[in-house]
Amino acid sequence: MRPAFEKTSLLQRVLPMFRGFDDGLLLATLILAAFGLITMYSAGFDHGTRFVDHGRNMVLAVSILFVMAQVPPQRLMALAVPLYSLGVVLLVATALFGVTKKGATRWLDVGVVIQPSEVLKIATPLMLAWWFQRREGHLRVLDFIVALMLLAVPVGLIVKQPDLGTAILVMASGLFVIFFAGLSWKLIIPVVVLAGAAITALVLSGDAICQPDVAWPLLHGYQKNRVCTLLDPTTDPLGKGFHIIQGMIAIGSGGLFGKGFMKGTQTHLEFIPERTTDFIFAAFSEEFGLIGCVGLLLGFTFLIVRGLLIAAEAPNVFTRLLAGAITMSFFTYAFVNMGMVSGILPVVGVPLPFVSYGGTAMVTLGLGLGMLMSISKSRRLVQS
Repeated sequence: MRPAFEKTSLLQRVLPMFRGFDDGLLLATLILAAFGLITMYSAGFDHGTRFVDHGRNMVLAVSILFVMAQVPPQRLMALAVPLYSLGVVLLVATALFGVTKKGATRWLDVGVVIQPSEVLKIATPLMLAWWFQRREGHLRVLDFIVALMLLAVPVGLIVKQPDLGTAILVMASGLFVIFFAGLSWKLIIPVVVLAGAAITALVLSGDAICQPDVAWPLLHGYQKNRVCTLLDPTTDPLGKGFHIIQGMIAIGSGGLFGKGFMKGTQTHLEFIPERTTDFIFAAFSEEFGLIGCVGLLLGFTFLIVRGLLIAAEAPNVFTRLLAGAITMSFFTYAFVNMGMVSGILPVVGVPLPFVSYGGTAMVTLGLGLGMLMSISKSRRLVQS
């Protein structure tokens, strides 16, 4: 006769936590993590403990992913307003009492030094998804205006620091939520046309507007220099244009199959600046060539496609918008990083997901993937 209350083992209690995990999303994450570890071992070989620290950061990100995957989407929705409010308050505190390094006030000392803008990479799309969930069924133009205001507050505070790279990522994640919520193409197309015309005018008149006596509104001097350097990096090959030139040399020298693991001369002779962080894609391209780059791009493509499928199958507006925005933020990360390294976008501080060194960025990636996994997991459990 079996006892009325049978004691369950630790394994029996733990196994349900893994039930419903999205195999495709997990596989894409592991593939990109493997690319990251291999590249960091080579790029960080003469760079202290970067490889070991990178591995530790990955373990931390996976742990956060696992914890977040246990949080139901309903709980995530309840966190939206408090997390967004906390993030904005911390940004204001940073502007007033923040730690300044290299001319930028991006950090706040609260016993430990933190970078509050990282919180908004997750909190902003979370807040906007919550807002559109509340307005489901009766969206008006005013609702989109409110959403743009909710987005403008953190973006404006981050630009003020200044931190253009993080501002781009926060703005992109918010705009993706607004787009997926049903923003009319009649409003999108004029903005795209104006942006295209502005970029064309910028390229055609690059020499004239890049003169030292010409001031650019809304941009700091170093940001103007980055755009002008992009238009013609050879004007200052040993100064402002050095990053772009060396990145393009490394990518081109990799050829079809690359120079081989640990054999990148541009990398190991330290011609590539920030070779373990923002410019690690140049180090990867040099050693693994076009074939390696295609493999890396396929890994990101697989992750993005799987994420968009999760968004398409999500049960409600909140989960659909949040999953779509988080997924497309990975696209923004990869596109901006690869674009700036290859010389088609200005140099901004945007890491390559899973590959670049950085503990804070890795934590943010783990949070985002954990939310995606939570949305997929809840849908699978409901179906079963």
